Amino acid sequence: MANLSLKNIVTAKAKTLLSASFLAVSTIGAVNMAVISPVYAQDPEPRQFSAKTGEIVLEAQNFMTAEQYSAALGKLSEALALPELNSYEKAIIYQMQGASYYELDQYGPAINAFENAVNSGGLLPNEVDSTKVQIAQLLIGNGQFAEGAQRLENYLNSGGQEKPQYVEFLTQAWVQAENYSRALPWAEKWFRNASPKERKHFDLMNFLYNNLGQTGKQADIVKQMINRWPEDKALWDAWASMLANGGREQEAFEVTKMLYLGGALNSESDLLKVVQYYSFYEMPYQAAQILEREMNAGRISRSTVQLKQLSNLFRQAREYKRAIPILEQAAKSSGEAKLYADLGEALYNEGDCSKSETAFKEAINRGYDAGKSWSLIANCRYEKTQQQARLNCGMTDAQMNEAPITRSRLSAIEAFKNVPSSSRQSGDAKKWIKFVNAERDAINRRCEFERSVEKELCFQKIKGAYAEEVFVGKLIIPEECAVFKEEYDTKFRIVTVE
Repeated sequence: MANLSLKNIVTAKAKTLLSASFLAVSTIGAVNMAVISPVYAQDPEPRQFSAKTGEIVLEAQNFMTAEQYSAALGKLSEALALPELNSYEKAIIYQMQGASYYELDQYGPAINAFENAVNSGGLLPNEVDSTKVQIAQLLIGNGQFAEGAQRLENYLNSGGQEKPQYVEFLTQAWVQAENYSRALPWAEKWFRNASPKERKHFDLMNFLYNNLGQTGKQADIVKQMINRWPEDKALWDAWASMLANGGREQEAFEVTKMLYLGGALNSESDLLKVVQYYSFYEMPYQAAQILEREMNAGRISRSTVQLKQLSNLFRQAREYKRAIPILEQAAKSSGEAKLYADLGEALYNEGDCSKSETAFKEAINRGYDAGKSWSLIANCRYEKTQQQARLNCGMTDAQMNEAPITRSRLSAIEAFKNVPSSSRQSGDAKKWIKFVNAERDAINRRCEFERSVEKELCFQKIKGAYAEEVFVGKLIIPEECAVFKEEYDTKFRIVTVE
């Protein structure tokens, strides 16, 4: 409940309560006119008017009855100017003066008039009490909330009659004074005694408990309100907020999810809150589905910000294929370098190196980190080697150099070389270059070793063939070793020249 609305309630209530009080005051003169006599009573402090005073006051009362309050005030001022007024006459005149000022909405002068009535000494104790209550109410109605509330409390604490309207008045006055701790006990009494309890009773208690940080009591009130007004989404929002603020985020999520599934959430901010909850609880795919559905329905704007969020959620869910068209749209509409880089990464994860490289180069051209971009381009090129036929030692050097895997390795090395030396990825790029080169070197060494072993074995077979030549009458060298005969002869046979 806003303070402004509370102030309006207090002012209206003041008018209602005071009107009844001042109606009684304005009839006091008429009651006493019947006992006016030409001489004062023998009592040194008579409770009656002299003839002269009574005549003027009666005229004033007639003006008040005719709602001519300014004229009445003129007559009352004339009466106050008379000499030797007794205290009773002063008290009544001041009360009538206060009532007239009140009817003219002049609260300040009305308060002064009633203060004068109390100080005149002409009122009985019960009349003093009722006038003090009127002063307190006027102070509240005049915007002097704390002072008026304090005076009304003083009256009640001194044994004054605690009427229901006084409790309500005190509650609202202390709220208007923003002294919520002073308002609370009166508000709780007002709430307990209200029958039937209306929405305003619940709203005020919710307001006070919230401002005083009494979350437990506030939760109890909100629960009661939800049971009474289950269709009020604001109450459910407040309930979810209290749960979240109280460290019960999971329960807050469940409430929000229930509202969404029940069709109670329609605003973009509420729908985005649902998306955020799903994302927070590590359900990026469900969050992406909701966001995409609501964007398609037009309930969430298809802005660059939302497109970025949707693509990020799909990427978190490893749904790169679904993220790619969204990223393409977001990148084209915004021209942001980061979005082109995100697109490149999504394409990289889908193994589309060509398109990924195009996106990364566009990101670089728009100012994105060249080190990161070229590193991923190089990695994508290198990863293609894992799907290509391996080199084998049966291939010639020329065949090895022209093999797809060799070309992919060289392409990856060239990409790693494009990583700027100033980049944080520079060190890793150099390590990758060494690693890729080492792979080819390892193949060369293995093939060289295999060829060495084959040659040594053939040398043994050729040696054996020469040894058996005497017995079989001819030299029989295994076909696979024929290639090594010339080298063997050069190294191990002595050529005889005749």
